[in-house]
Parts: sequence; structure tokens; C-alpha cells
Amino acid sequence: MSESPSDIAVEAKLSLPSGLTRERLLGAYKTMCLSRALDVRIWTLNRQGKAAIAASAQGHEAAQMGTVLATDPTRDRYMIYYRQLTAMLALGTTPTEMLMQFLARDGEILSAARQFPLHGAHPRVDLFSFSNVVGTQLPQAVGVALADKMKGRDAVTISFFGDGAASQGDCHEAMNFAGIHKVPVVFLCENNRYAISVPLEQQMPVDSIASRASSYGIPGVEVDGTDVVATYEAVKEAVDRARSGGGASLVELRVERLLPHTTDDDHTRYRSKEDIERIKSMDPLPITEAMLKRQGILDQATDDDFKEWARREVDDATDEAEAMPFPPVGDMYEKVLESDRGGNSHA
Repeated sequence: MSESPSDIAVEAKLSLPSGLTRERLLGAYKTMCLSRALDVRIWTLNRQGKAAIAASAQGHEAAQMGTVLATDPTRDRYMIYYRQLTAMLALGTTPTEMLMQFLARDGEILSAARQFPLHGAHPRVDLFSFSNVVGTQLPQAVGVALADKMKGRDAVTISFFGDGAASQGDCHEAMNFAGIHKVPVVFLCENNRYAISVPLEQQMPVDSIASRASSYGIPGVEVDGTDVVATYEAVKEAVDRARSGGGASLVELRVERLLPHTTDDDHTRYRSKEDIERIKSMDPLPITEAMLKRQGILDQATDDDFKEWARREVDDATDEAEAMPFPPVGDMYEKVLESDRGGNSHA
């Protein structure tokens, strides 16, 4: 069915980059609504004493959603870290699977309830094992991308990391190697300015992480990570470059972490009241909602439907996860690496 003149006018007004349609933008916003509803529920379950430690993705939703939109989950690789709730949903992880992790229920898919929430590997979604060891995914991503290049696979590896990881030696080594060997990897930094509790100006003497890219002979770009379209455009350019043999890129997405570092953190101890109040204006959900409504892509009824759908999905997932049993005590030593006295490791 062909588009009407009014549809064409709206799309032209927004100047959508190649590959990004109104329908894909609406779908992205719907996933962002689901991510926020799930994030709020996880935080609530933690405060009720039911869920373990959590690192919120609130403030990072547009950056993660725009990145996934710019890639191809059927062939690309994703090296994520623990603040990737939106990206994981966009790639196919279900709310129930997420909540089973946080509630440590028997049979949860990432680590069989053996690790912190959002740690482990997801075989169906093909997510590599990830953890809260800061920065380790960066050299691993380069290794995966190099293997794909050597085997002639048409795949680009996306390595998500935060500004805190940019201060790790792993980051410099990974980018240096990637620059030398022109591997198909995109370094995707979600810079929320605070790492855990240390502001960016106390982490590094430069105000742009992207400016470091020239040291490794790769392109670097700084983008507003609250803008899903700008994020898509920047990441798509980097992905296309990697896929065509041009090598690595560094994309720095400027975002704000709307909540403390984790449920165990109190960001009022190191952030001013004025700063905490200011970052409310950087919330990517109302920013995306307003943009879509301004362009005639989203109406109030559809917006209400999305948010009600997200609430129902999270309610159903919570009921399903809470109804599942905890792992039996007798399974404590199953699926855990052990060493015998001779130094041999076995599962």
C-alpha cells in the first residue's frame, strides 16, 4: 500500500535517515515504555526486599534503542554490560526472563540464578556472557570481531560501555588493537558523566571521550543520547563503515543517569540538588514522546495504549516470575566451576 501525501510530508519533515521509518520509531518508543515500566517495577521489588541489587537504565533508553535499531540482530554481535535493560528487551529478552534473574528463580536463563541480576549469557538472544567487572567486554568484543573478520562473516560487533569503563586499561588496549587491525567493531560509550560516583572531570582531563578516537586512528563522534534518531544515524554510519571493511569507530552517547548508580547507592551524597533536578529535563521518554507527537507520528490515544500495554506486560511477568520456585538447596553446587586438590577444574 502506498503512502498518502500527508504521510510523505510528515516523514520529510522529520528527515528520517535511511532505514528508519515511522513504524520503526513507534516500535522503538513502545519498547522504551516497556523498559521504563519494567525498570520501575524492579526498583520497587528491590525496595520490598524481593529483588537483588539493580542498576537502572532510566535515562539510557533512547541511546540503547537507537543503537539496536541501527544494527542487524540476525547477524551482528552484542557485548553488553549491566545497565542494558532496554537493549536486552529490544534484542528479544522477555520481561519474565529479566524478573526471574532479579528474583533468583529456578531455571532463569542467564546464569541459572548463580550470579548477580543481568549477569551471564543468553543463548536464545545470543548475548555473550557479561558481568559487572568494568571494561572487560571491550577487548573481548575486539576478539569476537577479529574472529568474524578472519572467518569472513558479515557481522559487526557492538561493544556497549560506560564512561567509567573508558578509564580502564582494557578500553585503551581494545581501541588500539582495533585501530591497528581494522576490525569490524563499534565502541558504544553511554556517558552519563558519573561512572559510579566520580564525575567525568575527575576521571579524565578531557571533556569528550570521543576525542580520544584519533589516538587510535579511528573516527569518533559525540551524540545526544536522548535523541533516538540522532543516535540511530550516528551508530548506523559506524556500523556501515565497519561492515564495508573500514574498521572500528567510537560513538559517545551523552545521557543522564536519572537514578543512583544502583539500588545500593545514594547519589545525593555526590550530586547537588540542582543537578538532580536539572537531569529530569533529560529524560528520553518524554523527549521521544514529544518528538513523535510533534511530527504527527504518535497521538495521545496510542501513547496511552502503549503505556497501559507496558503496565500489563510487567504485571503479568511479575506474577509469572513470583510464582516460580527458588532453586532447590541441593542444586547449590551444580553448574558451578570447582577445582579438585590436583588443580583440575570441572563443572
